[in-house]
Amino acid sequence: ATGRGTDLRLAQYLFAGLYLLNLLLVFRIYCRTSKVPPYVFFFMCCASYRIHSIFVLRLFNDPVAMAILFLAINLFLEEHWSWGCLFFSLAVSVKMNILLFAPGLLFLLLQRFGLLGCIPKLCICALLQVILGLPFLLVNPVGYLTRSFDLGRQFQFKWTVNWRFLPEEVFQNRAFHAMLLLAHLTGLGLFALQRWHRSKESILALLKDPDKRKHPSPPLTVNNILWQGGAQIVFVLFSSNFLGICCSRSLHYQFYVWYFHTLPYLLWCTPTAKLAHMPKVLLLGVIELCWNTYPSTVCSSLSLHICHGLVLLQLWYGTAPTPVPPTPPPSRRPTAISKKAQ
Repeated sequence: ATGRGTDLRLAQYLFAGLYLLNLLLVFRIYCRTSKVPPYVFFFMCCASYRIHSIFVLRLFNDPVAMAILFLAINLFLEEHWSWGCLFFSLAVSVKMNILLFAPGLLFLLLQRFGLLGCIPKLCICALLQVILGLPFLLVNPVGYLTRSFDLGRQFQFKWTVNWRFLPEEVFQNRAFHAMLLLAHLTGLGLFALQRWHRSKESILALLKDPDKRKHPSPPLTVNNILWQGGAQIVFVLFSSNFLGICCSRSLHYQFYVWYFHTLPYLLWCTPTAKLAHMPKVLLLGVIELCWNTYPSTVCSSLSLHICHGLVLLQLWYGTAPTPVPPTPPPSRRPTAISKKAQ
């Protein structure tokens, strides 16, 4: 479309359109959950130089992957789980960071369909990966798999945003990487047990067919998804990704788009007092400042971890029970008294 990269202006126009489409998909998710106050959308649109740079100046593929992911989440909210899994896998094929959402998606599939019911959805994800990789698998399968899914590759210390305060030898140490992986898995396990799983049954009940559980969840129909399913779906997926961000071996500047559009929901998904709005806006501002500090410093990387820790603490201690549809208010009109009663 851009003459193999020679028409940069057209490429920027295409990415500007992608940016607007991404915002539309994000706003649609936020409108379905009704958690974030409207004024926060201004900061999401206009207050991030780094995000504008990633989309329209740098032309990274990270925004492409995230836009496809937000489309998949919209499909999940509409109960189109098969189509959602298809686009989720398509997003993974663009950028592997989408796999940070995978633990949350697996939890939702098990909750919604049980073990046997979620297998076809997982097959959709796997089949698309095989189809897209087929031209390379037929020629050099080992090289394709080792290079496309290289989980052990080393990052360059000069680009790290989150671990600048560490010595470079610690940053590159395999034991440090293993510790981060252990922390990530522990966080996922704790959130799955204490924050995602809201039923009185054991979490192993997710393996059963939903109809055979002792306390079956009400169906997530279009009518009640705003009150129950929508908020839970978004919370599980966004928190799953955020845990991966917090335990990432390295965050580069383009990685900011991995979670920037989810931060308002993570901050406002819990009940918020009026006086607590300003600290949350301030927290967004500090995170933005950390990502706009180039090159990163000891102070900026430490500040970023402190902000991430505050968000995690709020998610852990402030998570409210899954909301239920509100009961209609009683009528103010007096009830007519029958003559017999009189």
